[in-house]
Amino acid sequence: MRARRGAADAAPSGVRCRLGELLDERGMTLAELSRRVDITYANLSVLKNGRGKAIRFTTLVAICEALDCEIGELLVLDRG
Repeated sequence: MRARRGAADAAPSGVRCRLGELLDERGMTLAELSRRVDITYANLSVLKNGRGKAIRFTTLVAICEALDCEIGELLVLDRG
């Protein structure tokens, strides 16, 4: 049986999602964002906690519109 890899063990994608930081800056909870963009709390949590491996453009646009941010504010290159 293969052991499940944790977030710390996963190969780095080179992209970091700043969802938690943006939510904090706007005083918004993950639950509120989930309601606004009609995306499950669980799926947003995966992104927020750095475990996401992919994101649909429609999801990306919906999150950015709800947070009033640009894609480059949400997703950044992880240079270290």
